Amino acid sequence: MARRLKLATRSGPDPVTGGPAVERRRNWQTLLAMLPRLWPEGRMDLRARVMIAVLALVAAKAITVYVPFLYKEAVDRLSPETVAEAAVLVPVMLIVAYGVGRIMMVALAQLRDAVFAKVGQNAVRELAVETFRHLHALSLRFHLERRTGGLSRVIERGTKGVDFLLRFSLFNIVPTIIELVLVCVILAYAFDIRYSLVTASTVLLYMIFTFAVTEWRTRFRREMNDLDTEANTKAVDSLLNYETVKYFGNEEHETRRFDRSMSGYERAAIKTTTSLSLLNTGQTLIFSGGLTLLMLMAAQGIAEGALTVGSFVMINTYLIQLYQPLNLLGTVYREIRQALIDMETMFDLMQVPAEIEDKPGAPALRVHGGEIEFDDVSFYYDPDRRILDGVSFRIPSGRTLAIVGPSGAGKSTIARILFRFYDISKGAVRVDGQDIRDVTQDTLRAAIGMVPQDTVLFNDTIRYNIRYGRPEATDREVEEAAELARIGTFIESLPQGYDTRVGERGLKLSGGEKQRVAIARTILKNPPILLLDEATSALDTHTEREIQAALRRISRDRTTLIIAHRLSTVVDADEILVLDRGRVVERGTHETLLALGGAYAAMWNRQRESEAAREEEEKLLETGGDRPSGQDRLADVEIDPGFA
Repeated sequence: MARRLKLATRSGPDPVTGGPAVERRRNWQTLLAMLPRLWPEGRMDLRARVMIAVLALVAAKAITVYVPFLYKEAVDRLSPETVAEAAVLVPVMLIVAYGVGRIMMVALAQLRDAVFAKVGQNAVRELAVETFRHLHALSLRFHLERRTGGLSRVIERGTKGVDFLLRFSLFNIVPTIIELVLVCVILAYAFDIRYSLVTASTVLLYMIFTFAVTEWRTRFRREMNDLDTEANTKAVDSLLNYETVKYFGNEEHETRRFDRSMSGYERAAIKTTTSLSLLNTGQTLIFSGGLTLLMLMAAQGIAEGALTVGSFVMINTYLIQLYQPLNLLGTVYREIRQALIDMETMFDLMQVPAEIEDKPGAPALRVHGGEIEFDDVSFYYDPDRRILDGVSFRIPSGRTLAIVGPSGAGKSTIARILFRFYDISKGAVRVDGQDIRDVTQDTLRAAIGMVPQDTVLFNDTIRYNIRYGRPEATDREVEEAAELARIGTFIESLPQGYDTRVGERGLKLSGGEKQRVAIARTILKNPPILLLDEATSALDTHTEREIQAALRRISRDRTTLIIAHRLSTVVDADEILVLDRGRVVERGTHETLLALGGAYAAMWNRQRESEAAREEEEKLLETGGDRPSGQDRLADVEIDPGFA
């Protein structure tokens, strides 16, 4: 798995096992992976477009190699020796035919591009969607180890690379090679084999020089890409954490970090630009040298009477026509190399296997009552550091179980295992007697409603964020869910009501407002199983009581798992588990655990003292007293205390 992740993050051949041969093989594999997208299965309309585009390409090249003949004949007919003897109509018609030929060359090329555009864009769209779908299929572990900014950049560059490769590999490189072969044949037939040899040698030397220098320049482009991704990732990360940056006054620190990445990008970009100047100069010298030699040969042929002035013009025209795509070929080759690098990175990303997959033919989860059972569950990344160790519990249908304990005890891991974000190392997790590894993930997650501790909303409207729980819900159902979550009145008081946009990650709403939106979203989903991960942690005391009442109503007749730090939220649970270092150390009702006088009782007493101190402070503030300061204020901070 680690090796797969490494492949997905790099931008070129593996520095250890890679090399020119490996890279060439990978390039061919990338190109072969693109072929089915040029001839999509079941899309006769797109296949017809490919055929029309190819026919337009062939017709355009036929006209391209014939036009210089018209130019030659027109020049010869207008030369002083023949113009007096020839009818005026002949050179005029030749000139008109030449003009029509030039127009047809461009018109057919534009027709080819217009017809093929739908094929190319369809391939880009399908590949982007396929990559996006694959990213959602990857495990939570993968996404926790990656940065969103870097991933989005990989997809963006990869899809652009596909678009470029489809358009230019088909309609530039292949046609240029065909045109070169035709020109060499024509020159050998119409004049002399020497003209073909000089033309072929010039083009061959031009291409060898272009490919060699471009290969040398590739490392600069690769370095530039890596630094661009790094700078973009830092920028996105910093802007997403805008408030944290402001809290600590670290604007200049963030700017310096970004500037360091951009400084490296600047150096790589300078190397890229200067090496490009060298490439362009060398290309011009090679082609101009070959063109000059051919012109000298043609001039000698005219002096000897073997060639006409029209022949001289025709040879020059062929070379100029070749130069245009060849000059573009240098750019296209560089861009194709870059496109292959970008596509390779994206295809590597798509090769990262989904850690959690449904079994072949897995049935849908059948929920009768929603009973949950953890049977001797162990989970760990490293056997020496177990996150959960032999955890067993059962939540009967329609009952409520709460899990409490210090930070790092494994509480949130239990929630993620129930959603099957991770597969357990030992034991079994069952819903209504069905092992969750034997059913489809979609139906499992559809049966569970989650209200997380850290609520992150989409940068869209409040209505969209609530409706996310059930996208097909009506506006009325959305508003009813908001009322049950005690946020309807607040939403209606906003100028734009339910159409108010919440900002990036919901930053325009307070923590309590975001959490109530999350509760409304889960209410709208209406699942048989509820999972509340400290669902009221961001709420004030008054609102917390309202939300707790709402949660009690919606959890009635539903199987509910509560993960809590604040013990006052779980006193009504049918059973409470106390988790420490991945093991259940105490279990029972609230009264039973207090009577034990153990870890739960110690946690309860500390939190009661903290709440009493806070209530005393609130009373002082209400009567105009001073806020406690220094050591007295520490009691006001909600800290997950661990065990005494």
